[in-house]
Amino acid sequence: MKIQRFKTTIKCSGCVATVTPVLNEKLGKNNWEVDLQSPERVLTIASAEDVSEMDIAAALEKIGFKAEKIN
Repeated sequence: MKIQRFKTTIKCSGCVATVTPVLNEKLGKNNWEVDLQSPERVLTIASAEDVSEMDIAAALEKIGFKAEKIN
């Protein structure tokens, strides 16, 4: 299982509701979560498939959010 983390502009539960269909389609249900308590609003992805950083950033950008990979 590969773990990736991204700093995002997802700020609230309404934003999470907006990104849910996109991320579920791209990553699968229950393979991601957003920590809204973190100042960086960290999106954590746990996936057996190798999903590129660019794919995630592009998918979120299409619906108005930004994502930057963090270590």
